[in-house]
Amino acid sequence: MIRGACLRTTIGVLVIGLTACSGHEMSFFVTSVRTGDGGNLGGLAGADDHCLKLATAAGSRKHEWRAYLSVTASSTSAAVNARDRIGRGPWFNAKGVEIAASLDDLHGPANKLGGRTSLDERGSFVPANAHDILTGSKADGTVEDGDSTCRNWTSTEGQAMVGHSNKVGSLGGDRVRSWNSAHLSEGCGLPALQKLGSAARLYCFAVD
Repeated sequence: MIRGACLRTTIGVLVIGLTACSGHEMSFFVTSVRTGDGGNLGGLAGADDHCLKLATAAGSRKHEWRAYLSVTASSTSAAVNARDRIGRGPWFNAKGVEIAASLDDLHGPANKLGGRTSLDERGSFVPANAHDILTGSKADGTVEDGDSTCRNWTSTEGQAMVGHSNKVGSLGGDRVRSWNSAHLSEGCGLPALQKLGSAARLYCFAVD
């Protein structure tokens, strides 16, 4: 899919390519469609594969994409923090706009995420009724306490911590403007996720 179109007035021709007019290739997006069944994403591997497939279909030349998801520790594996999975930045949306320069910037108050910048892989806005993005994370990008990851993204049982892609909403109290840690979902099945405004969408970041 063609993602950018720029008019080069110096030579008077229309140039269409894989990078946005700024010259920065997409390295961040919100998934346009869900994968799996509600919060059952097939674990981190399934979520990462979903990010890669959508990015590739949109024309991305990047080969390593990670879903912004945390998982809790189990008897056989350690906890995983979303912030430790996604590289160091900077990251740009499908329009070539920088949404964060670094991990600290991404998890700080100056990041550029919001309703007009948290775009899907095709450069489209995320509908307000689907702004709850699955993360399982605290505001600093580490795994949220308690039942917050849909059994590490393998189940429709439990709950999920979600963030508001547009940084607005009616739930979350003083966390309502958090892009990654606004409130818990009603559950992990799709109907329960949809009840509060989630379509089981994910944040995807390019590592390479």
